[in-house]
Amino acid sequence: MRILTRYLIRAHLGPFLFSFSALTGLLFLNAIAQRMDDLVGKGLTWGVVGEFLVLSLPHTLALTLPMSILVAVLYTFSELTSASEITAMAAGGIRPARLILPMAGVGVLFAGLMFYFNDQVLPQSNHELKNLIIDIGRKSPTFDLRERVVNEIQTNGGTGKIYLQAREIDNTTSKLTEVKIYDLSDPLAHRTTYAERGEMAFNANHTDLYLTLYNGVIYEVSEDRAGGFTRSAFETQITPMRGVGNELERRAGGSFRGDREMTGAMLRTAISEKTAEMDRLRDASLTSARGALISALGSPPEGATSASEAVRLARATRAARVIQRPIRDDMIRRVAQEARQTVNQMDAHERFIREHRVEIHKKYSIAVACLVFVLLGAPIAVRSPRGGVGNVIAVSVGVFALYWAGLIGGENLADEGLVPPGVAMWSVDVLLTAVALVFLRRMAMDVASSRGGGLDDLGFHVTQFIQRLRHGTRAEETGTTPA
Repeated sequence: MRILTRYLIRAHLGPFLFSFSALTGLLFLNAIAQRMDDLVGKGLTWGVVGEFLVLSLPHTLALTLPMSILVAVLYTFSELTSASEITAMAAGGIRPARLILPMAGVGVLFAGLMFYFNDQVLPQSNHELKNLIIDIGRKSPTFDLRERVVNEIQTNGGTGKIYLQAREIDNTTSKLTEVKIYDLSDPLAHRTTYAERGEMAFNANHTDLYLTLYNGVIYEVSEDRAGGFTRSAFETQITPMRGVGNELERRAGGSFRGDREMTGAMLRTAISEKTAEMDRLRDASLTSARGALISALGSPPEGATSASEAVRLARATRAARVIQRPIRDDMIRRVAQEARQTVNQMDAHERFIREHRVEIHKKYSIAVACLVFVLLGAPIAVRSPRGGVGNVIAVSVGVFALYWAGLIGGENLADEGLVPPGVAMWSVDVLLTAVALVFLRRMAMDVASSRGGGLDDLGFHVTQFIQRLRHGTRAEETGTTPA
């Protein structure tokens, strides 16, 4: 049996690695293409770009790992069945269901790894990626100059202004012709520079711009002395412009964590805090209502320990005072406004709790999907041995679409409070597991029977299964026994 187990695992290893690499590459490139706008024109270093790519990878891995398991199981069992290896094993006394046990064990192992990944690695990477995107968004585009236009240049973090104009600007060689610079960075001196040509160069951090000007003249007017004027000619002049560019500033601590950026422990802590806050809101609302009621009836007589008792005693002793209508209306409006605010806060807290409970269940359900796909893929592959790669792709796409549609739809319903979080996140797993168990029960019969195989055979069996269910339902309604 150990030989059989090793053989099955080795048979699945190649298809799994291939499908995992292919799916991860495709989805990762698609994710990067969607976020390319966040990187273009920012003057980012290769280190920042590399960090962006690395932090974008875990989200893709969380999707492709369960998918790769299903593809590997479908392909491997389809190949084993088409080569009559499973039939030979059954003839040798090995039950087909026994072949599922090694892969079920691997599925359990992957489920554990997947849960740890979803609970620890993925939330942290999502949080760091969001912080990086926010920091990149706060970084202004790289320094750019336009020809024959007076370009305003912010220097020293925006404290000084310089205006530059050039007849021609070659972005390839960073050369300029007929350069004019109006320097207003010094409030006590206005300086105007004219040059026949110039060259631009940035420092290593792209924060300071150095203009090397040739064959020009500088006119300077001093504000501290009346009539002060200076004219200076030069052959070569280096004009530094400090703080023209800006570096990527990384904030310490980062931003607020969303539900997809929290571990399971963080989610449970947040739920407990919101639950305690809801209890405080209820107590405060009851206290406010009691105070308003007592104010309307007057001071509660001695011995009143609750609002209802205060009302009873006040009526019995006729101690309630009559409130003037304007005062009463103001009190009613105040109480109604406080009640509306409390209701809105309670609704927000309830939605917060639902979303975080959904996220907890999602971590477990996606991890368990690794095992569910193993149980579902093997009997489907045995039913259609000659479907080949086309059958693997068709079944994989169908199962993926059903699973992710159910998961996303259930999450939306649970967030709105229409379905309990546990039901929403586990319904697809339960449905696919039930289908897998039905197929596993018939797996031995399928191996021993003669069948055409392929996609047509799979469709025929699915149709027959649905018809049997419908006939069984009709028989129950009429009280007859189905043939």
